[in-house]
Amino acid sequence: MPDLPLERIDPDSDRAAFRQIADHLRTLIQRGTLQPGDRVPSEARLMEHYGVARMTVRQALQVLRSEGLVVAEHGRGVFVRERPRVRRLASDRFARGHRARGKATFIAEVEESGSKPTVDTVEVTEEEADADVAERLGLQAGARVIVRRRRYLIDGRPAETAVSYLPAQIAAGTAIARPDSGPGGIYARLEELGHHLARFTEEVRSRMPLQEEARALRLPAGVPVFHLIRTAYDTTGRPVEVCDTVMSSDAHVLQYELPAQ
Repeated sequence: MPDLPLERIDPDSDRAAFRQIADHLRTLIQRGTLQPGDRVPSEARLMEHYGVARMTVRQALQVLRSEGLVVAEHGRGVFVRERPRVRRLASDRFARGHRARGKATFIAEVEESGSKPTVDTVEVTEEEADADVAERLGLQAGARVIVRRRRYLIDGRPAETAVSYLPAQIAAGTAIARPDSGPGGIYARLEELGHHLARFTEEVRSRMPLQEEARALRLPAGVPVFHLIRTAYDTTGRPVEVCDTVMSSDAHVLQYELPAQ
């Protein structure tokens, strides 16, 4: 296998042979020697190089699959997983300038990264707020809220899902309650309604996806998600939106700029 700088198995190591093979291939992926979309050497070539049985090679590849680094395509082989990344800049992602240009936040970020953003699912309903959402919005439990559910794609691949909750007394009967809320998204519509946005709070944690989340984001085994809950406040201090977002962790880089005070 002269085209790839693979090491040899260390027979004196207490680390199992399949794990050593997985380590070697992982290093090639992390260093960029094997690029996203590249085919991993076939089982036969790995068996020949390492002098191991097919089962040992398959165990090594399964380790990489469980880590979300490779995907198997039936009849074609195993490939390094393509992972387009969007840099999510907390310092300016809600800048009013994006809305002035008619760009919702996700659209602006993805386009800035050089990728193509799309939204393939938009569902709008009016529901009763559950206890958590009601508390975050400063409403009574059971108050009516407009709920917007979306799925966002980057270059045709699912990257995140988001569910926004807005008080019905603000959003009902407005463009916010329509699937297409118009240029600049719901934040532009809120400001047109007189709710000028002043600040946002976000809670972010990493976890493994629920079954329905993995299915919606088409995540292979081993890939965690970022679970982010954001609350938007207007200049009066009133919370006007809660957004519950689940993001594929390997499609996003979260970047924060914090002042030193």
